[in-house]
Amino acid sequence: MSSTADRLRKLVGENLEVDGQPIDLPQDLNISLLEAGVSSMDLVAFAKLVSQEFDITFSPEECTRLGSVREVAEFIDSQAG
Repeated sequence: MSSTADRLRKLVGENLEVDGQPIDLPQDLNISLLEAGVSSMDLVAFAKLVSQEFDITFSPEECTRLGSVREVAEFIDSQAG
């Protein structure tokens, strides 16, 4: 099974763009989606995708509160089990 970080990387790559271009995620996932230029509407949709993919409760507010994709991965891991 893929790691949380790998699954998140795939979700971002398949579902989020900025100005029609894919987001270039650094290897350590230390990037803020808001600072990368992702719209608030896209973040709402992404939070729903994360909730479904990982079977957790994950709100748009949590998505914006967490500073980076890496922190999202850590949050998801903390909710598992």
